[in-house]
Amino acid sequence: MDFVAGEIIAIDKPLHWTSFDVVNKVRGAICHYLGQRKLKVGHTGTLDPLATGVVIICTGKKTKLISELQYDTKEYVATLQLGATTPSYDLEKEIDRTYPTAHITRELIDEVIPQFVGELWQTPPMFSAVQINGKRAYELARKGEQVELKPKLLVIDEIEVMQFNPETMQLTIRVVCSKGTYIRALARDIGERLQSGAHLIALRRIRVGDTRIENCTTVEQFSESIKNLKKTEE
Repeated sequence: MDFVAGEIIAIDKPLHWTSFDVVNKVRGAICHYLGQRKLKVGHTGTLDPLATGVVIICTGKKTKLISELQYDTKEYVATLQLGATTPSYDLEKEIDRTYPTAHITRELIDEVIPQFVGELWQTPPMFSAVQINGKRAYELARKGEQVELKPKLLVIDEIEVMQFNPETMQLTIRVVCSKGTYIRALARDIGERLQSGAHLIALRRIRVGDTRIENCTTVEQFSESIKNLKKTEE
């Protein structure tokens, strides 16, 4: 492998890691292998710490492809908890409000979910990496500052119900969408449309472009493969 000329590496990001954690770990393993201190390494799309799944890493000269690869279609499996909301729209923050759910049926869900297919305007979460006057929105949100985020146009190609549990009010969906889609915000919007509130309790990115989760390696597997590569060359 020629990491300086450039490689594209598909990693299955673990829970609680940031995308930058993955980049740093991969860079560290490669630099140790090459015996050098610096190497260009970047990722093609941020995945929240509370999400797992496909993160595409580019090294060396192939980091020039990042801006292009960022536009690849993404596919997710998401589980929503209906009947409650959180300020972050996921489990980062505690529940701040609960709602009735007795009216929610599978029939209602099947009527509402298809309404999110196609072009739609979505307001990003306050707890997001959107930049506001040079600062990240989540930095302001964690300080308790309120700012107005502008809606962004995005495209959802597919959305389907995979499972609904009427006892726990947990809904699992599969979403195929464009760059810039916040699945946490989608959970919020679905909850509003169902008049029940909702927040995200699990998220897994299963595809980026043509790269599927089954074609990914873990950070540990990648680090081990680099060690073995070094051993074979010694």
